[in-house]
Amino acid sequence: MSKRAKMSEPDAKTTILGSSVFQFRVDYEQSKQLPIGKAVRSDVVSAGGHLWRVDFFPRGETDEDNGEYTSIFLSHMSKSCSVKAVFEAFMMGGNSKLSTSLNAGRTLETFEILGDKDFVDTWGWTRFIKRTSVQENFLTEGHITLVCAVMVIDDNPIPVPPSDIGTHIGRLLDETDGTDVAFIVDDKTFPAHRAVLAARSPVFKAELFGSMAEATMSSITLHDITPATFKTMLRFIYTDELPAEDEHQDSSTEKIQNLLAAADRYALDRLKFICARKLWDKVSVYTVATILACAETYNCQELKKKCMDFFVQEENFKEAIFTDGYASVLKFPLIVAELKRRFRT
Repeated sequence: MSKRAKMSEPDAKTTILGSSVFQFRVDYEQSKQLPIGKAVRSDVVSAGGHLWRVDFFPRGETDEDNGEYTSIFLSHMSKSCSVKAVFEAFMMGGNSKLSTSLNAGRTLETFEILGDKDFVDTWGWTRFIKRTSVQENFLTEGHITLVCAVMVIDDNPIPVPPSDIGTHIGRLLDETDGTDVAFIVDDKTFPAHRAVLAARSPVFKAELFGSMAEATMSSITLHDITPATFKTMLRFIYTDELPAEDEHQDSSTEKIQNLLAAADRYALDRLKFICARKLWDKVSVYTVATILACAETYNCQELKKKCMDFFVQEENFKEAIFTDGYASVLKFPLIVAELKRRFRT
């Protein structure tokens, strides 16, 4: 079953469920001998949870055109449900430019599930490109290349609100309902939930549910961390986000470094990456040495690499070595060795 495609565009409110772009190479010299109505078929591809196939007719799909045109159709191979899809098809010339024929473009159609198992629903172009144009403009070493794209859409979706799990779990922290452990940092007390902490941090899991002494303690005193840093880290554990004030550009480098140290201490890898990105945003000739030492200390390899690349630029190096932070870099023999190697090359 075949239908001649009409040109149409998806609505601006459509949701893209999946897409596939692929090339379909055809031995035209051999296939042009096929009778009218006989197709060369592409491999089956997947897009949007459905299976698709492109059928190319070197001498056209119907007798009425006397073999003057090629034809191309997209076939819906899945039997699960009807689906709406955008189909685009072009020929690629020897200069890698795509055909601009009015018949080569886009169609938006609904592919139905047909009752007869021997038929599939297809849409495309009966008069795709003239055979004379194929011979003159798109034949390369006896082959032609078709560029095809299938985009499965839903133009009437049931709206799904964004995830709000972080908001809900964050309320546990705000309301302190069901807290079963407290952390004392200097003179501040932070109630928390063992299960939440253990689910987010393998370090907390070992401390709070393992054989360590903290597993039986109702309150735990922490050292080497400030109340502000612990509060920010705790908020991240519950919401997977930093508090709004930590997103401001005036967050100090020292504050971010302290948070990075806490993230490393409790194996909060996502928080480490967030801190590393924030530190990279603050890199300058005055801060690069300090941030490089921090990256090495807490094993932030990508941040370390970026800082090294910045550091070894001659104009930056000449100023960075006179900053207070340069002394911290000299404490790391591997960094010093790497700097020397970079300058030698």
